[in-house]
Amino acid sequence: MTVLRLSEVHRTHGRGEARVHALRGVDLTVGTGELVAVMGPSGSGKSTLLNIAGGLDVPSSGSVEVENTALTALSRRKLARLRRRAIGYVFQDFNLIRSLTAHENVALPLELDGVPPRKSRAAATQALTDVGLSDLADRFPDSMSGGQQQRVAIARAVVGERRLILADEPTGALDSRTGETVVKLLRQRCDAGAAGVLVTHDARHAGWADRVVFLRDGAIVDASTPLLGVDSLLELPR
Repeated sequence: MTVLRLSEVHRTHGRGEARVHALRGVDLTVGTGELVAVMGPSGSGKSTLLNIAGGLDVPSSGSVEVENTALTALSRRKLARLRRRAIGYVFQDFNLIRSLTAHENVALPLELDGVPPRKSRAAATQALTDVGLSDLADRFPDSMSGGQQQRVAIARAVVGERRLILADEPTGALDSRTGETVVKLLRQRCDAGAAGVLVTHDARHAGWADRVVFLRDGAIVDASTPLLGVDSLLELPR
């Protein structure tokens, strides 16, 4: 089943001589159980693609569908509800609320969506357990390491029944071992039935994906499967 579909998506910023073509006719589909890595040089449009896929930005032209629902056809309220219920976003800088504990950060999207407190707390506990942080549920972000904060961000992105997980350079500020753990968690979530898009500059992390898409100047210039399997990547010298 196709979870995400981008068709002939263009995105421009500015006007006249200051006009920038961030995306140029991008076509991309991601299905259930599939993890797609997006790579490319700085300024190639990777983050713009992810923002449009998640409904955080709108295309200048073209269409974006999540589970056969056209995002541009939704009102602001319905789009916000779709993002809360179906889309999980992992930001490079975590975006955790400092005044909330790890458990409260993870439960917040469900609570905003009207899920009863007991159910939202139980789901948050399970999500933190899935990322190996159940023993740190009562800690605040500032008392956690970068890797721990990122795992909290992943738990928040997958809590409930999120079917599309979008991760924007989630390992950029992490050491190699912790970064590998983060990508493995995304892979496991996709294996459990979600669809995922991972923006990364690291070929080792892209090796966990089913497909790798290369962007340059806002256009997809190539797409392939990883040259090495995951097991082979993990056997390479660190």
